[in-house]
Amino acid sequence: MDLKQIASFVKIEHTLFSLPFVFIGAFMAGDPSNVQLFWILVAAIGARGLAMGLNRIIDRNVDAENPRTSSRHLASGNMSLQTAWTLCAIFLLMLVGGAWMLNPLCLYLSPIPVIAFVIYPYLKRYTWLCHWWLGGCLALAPAGAWVAITGEISSNSWYPDLLYVSLGVVAWIAAFDLGYAQMDIESDKKTGIKSFPASFQPPVTMAVMLLSMPFWAAAFSVVSIIGVLISLALVISVLAMSGSHFQKWWFRAHVSTGWILLIGMQLS
Repeated sequence: MDLKQIASFVKIEHTLFSLPFVFIGAFMAGDPSNVQLFWILVAAIGARGLAMGLNRIIDRNVDAENPRTSSRHLASGNMSLQTAWTLCAIFLLMLVGGAWMLNPLCLYLSPIPVIAFVIYPYLKRYTWLCHWWLGGCLALAPAGAWVAITGEISSNSWYPDLLYVSLGVVAWIAAFDLGYAQMDIESDKKTGIKSFPASFQPPVTMAVMLLSMPFWAAAFSVVSIIGVLISLALVISVLAMSGSHFQKWWFRAHVSTGWILLIGMQLS
């Protein structure tokens, strides 16, 4: 198995969602050193790879029944379950090792994201709130980076800005996932996945996506108002598209959001 196959298995491009918020959390906490940023990056990549790997393992049978996902490595049989678990172990070591190199509190709290990652694939079998749980998983990115730099959570220095950013990530990722889940409505109904679009249909889903925008925009304004305006314009412009064009640009617009905010934060 080569690096290209590993990157495809864990959807390495999805790391682009969390990385800018990792750096935003770090810079909100203070003035991180290059060494701190390196170990934060190691832990973040480990966390993202572990999350995707666990999701692929737990959902392998569901993926096999969905025409859109049936070609995935485990669903199609192109990768063994043992290999997938080995990759997850490597990513777990990256997460825990990075946390250990940063500070004792990071190491102590490192099981929290692992537990959150395990819960998510099972949660979507029981409730449409899974989209917001997924948002909560990614909201750990800025919060974790903040702890990585400060090494403490006892003071109120994280309030309110870090709280706003983390809640914004929850709403932003949930809205993104609602748009993405519309591709799988019929499959979700067949396999028993309780996605919001499968439970409430596209018109209600679109309404919730629209209502989420002012919430995450207001939350992210503590980072960069100009960045928020640019990101909103990108996301709104995609809503007029349909079919595969919508899904492709919906992904790109949301991937861009964090990086636009990070650049705006640095420029200001």
